[in-house]
Amino acid sequence: MKRILAFLLCVCALWGLGVTASAEEGVTINVYNWGEYIANGTDDSMDVNAEFTRRTGIGVNYTTFDSNESLYSKLAGGGADYDIIIPSDYMVSKLINEGRLAPLNFDNIPNYEYIDEQFRDPNYDPGSVYSVPYTWGVVGMFYNKQYVEEPDSWEALWDDEYAGKILMFDNPRDAFAIALFRLGMDVNTTNPDDWDEAAQLLKGQKPLVQAYVMDQIFDKMESGEAWLAPYYAGDAAILVENSDDIGFVVPKEGTNFFVDAMCIPATSQHKAEAEAYINFLCDPEVAGANMDYVGYSTPETAAREYLSPEVAESPIFYPDEETLRNTQIFVNLPQEVSSLVDKLWAEVKMGGPGESAVLVAIILGFLAVYVAIIVYKRRKRKKEME
Repeated sequence: MKRILAFLLCVCALWGLGVTASAEEGVTINVYNWGEYIANGTDDSMDVNAEFTRRTGIGVNYTTFDSNESLYSKLAGGGADYDIIIPSDYMVSKLINEGRLAPLNFDNIPNYEYIDEQFRDPNYDPGSVYSVPYTWGVVGMFYNKQYVEEPDSWEALWDDEYAGKILMFDNPRDAFAIALFRLGMDVNTTNPDDWDEAAQLLKGQKPLVQAYVMDQIFDKMESGEAWLAPYYAGDAAILVENSDDIGFVVPKEGTNFFVDAMCIPATSQHKAEAEAYINFLCDPEVAGANMDYVGYSTPETAAREYLSPEVAESPIFYPDEETLRNTQIFVNLPQEVSSLVDKLWAEVKMGGPGESAVLVAIILGFLAVYVAIIVYKRRKRKKEME
């Protein structure tokens, strides 16, 4: 009887710490997340991964990616061994459709009760079977106040006046969305003509673009090397706080509303421990401390009381209803549309099919000259030997 009572007390204690009865101490889970996307103990923040290990005895091997497409390539390549991944909404849907995610056991995630109702049963994961929201936010535009008057439209990213000082997303979904918003189109359109028109707009922008980037935006905007850049609102605090010259706006044409969610790959070898990790991150106090550092919006109202007032009351992190009504959420596109988008994006980055053809012609020309030289030398050597 004493052994049974001790076991039950142990289980209860582990439950309170975010560890299920099936999770094991001494295990290490592999977590794959976006860069700069978790509190790590700097600036007096909570070291989330270290605190999880301290409370549960479960280690965390933490690595980062810079785009949903990079994450997908790792998973699709078969060489990845992750227990937790945090993709965005449309990528969650894609991974579900391809059978790459494991259904969650919510008995191991009791803190899911704190997730606000509006974030449950999303279009990208009907029934919330495979994912738990981690953060949400909108996309906006950073600008350098010294050189750019506050813009109100995505058109600023096509302004010749800022040529060579404009940054653009280095991933097709976000970049095409900006072009589609500017054109007044649905960002989830399945009409090939719409994507072609957006691609033409992006090709026209290319000569003005200094670089296609992701996290590099921080260094380039802070140093003044770039003056205009689209990026995620959660990162606005970092740039705005670090420099009085940096401003942030949500353009009038509308923008993307995104949710990044915690998922477990179907190949995970430590599913119970991964669920314990998700449960830990859903604890309101942990979520509040984490988001206070990360700067993104929490899907838990209960966590907002643990945020600093500057974050909890900021319109950057928690936009007003008018802004939110003028947003669109990405959904997973049909395979034929996704393939078209990838093809068009490659053309945008390379300068379009015309420039690509010229490049190929130049390469073939050099190859022909090289072959001619080799043939000439061999014939000359043969004659000398005769």
